[in-house]
Amino acid sequence: MARQTVLLLGATGTIGRATLIQLRTEGYEVVAPVRPGSNTGGLPTDCLSTETAAGLLTARRFDAVISCLASRTGIDAWDVDYALNSAALKAAVENSVPHFVLLSAICVQKPMLPFQHAKLAFEAELQAAPITHSIVRTTAYFKSLSGQLSRVKQGKPYLLFGDGTLTACKPIGDRDTARYLTRCLTDETLQNRILPIGGPGPAVTPKEQGVQLFDALGLEPRFAHVPIALMTAIVAGMTPFARFSQRLREKRELARVGRYYATESMLVWDPVAGRYDAEKTPEFGSDTLADHFRALASGEVHDDRGAHTVF
Repeated sequence: MARQTVLLLGATGTIGRATLIQLRTEGYEVVAPVRPGSNTGGLPTDCLSTETAAGLLTARRFDAVISCLASRTGIDAWDVDYALNSAALKAAVENSVPHFVLLSAICVQKPMLPFQHAKLAFEAELQAAPITHSIVRTTAYFKSLSGQLSRVKQGKPYLLFGDGTLTACKPIGDRDTARYLTRCLTDETLQNRILPIGGPGPAVTPKEQGVQLFDALGLEPRFAHVPIALMTAIVAGMTPFARFSQRLREKRELARVGRYYATESMLVWDPVAGRYDAEKTPEFGSDTLADHFRALASGEVHDDRGAHTVF
């Protein structure tokens, strides 16, 4: 069988980097368009291109597109999550690419934020297109749950919204996400479907996540509780001034995203029962959040949330 070629979008993000490595490990040829000035450190230069996705799709043959594109702040979600994906999809269809794999997010089940609506708009466009598709809706990532490492190491308590048991998730790591995205290329049961996926269970609440972090650091758990209403007040306080400042708009959107994740579980939503259902949330992979916390504590991996930093 001839070596297959994949166009990978979003290769400079953490999931994109892991996916590039996984694809190369499995023998795929990868071409990854990157913007000039992007942080490409650590990426193999022989697969990077400054050409646009549409230009690459027109110039050469590809067997699939995998898109890990996502807005870093939520402010530009319609430009990134929707428009960039839409342009790539159009070029893929015009040039007879057989398969488009999209990394989406499980939070689009209950859309309340602009980035969720942008993702849903492209999901609908992809499903309607004459191309085989796989829409992967992941749960929470390890990096998004690692934000309190520094404060806990400084002797500060772990912050919980409410009592810390309001929500739950099945976190999934970068490597397992990359493996799942790559599997979509060959597993026909993962094609022409929306695929909610989490890491190995059971589901964990924020309080349980905190306990795991303290355990990784060899410390006794200490918690402080923050009322959900406080996050609502912070968002409201930023709103009158956000129109005058891009930075404030980004901070407000990040606060809105934080409030959403503080009140909604990252699990499959059962519309009939009207609740999130851990049992109906599929699991994949072997990396656990507890393993990730231990790797963070030992310095084996580093906190790389960048623009996603809240704490």
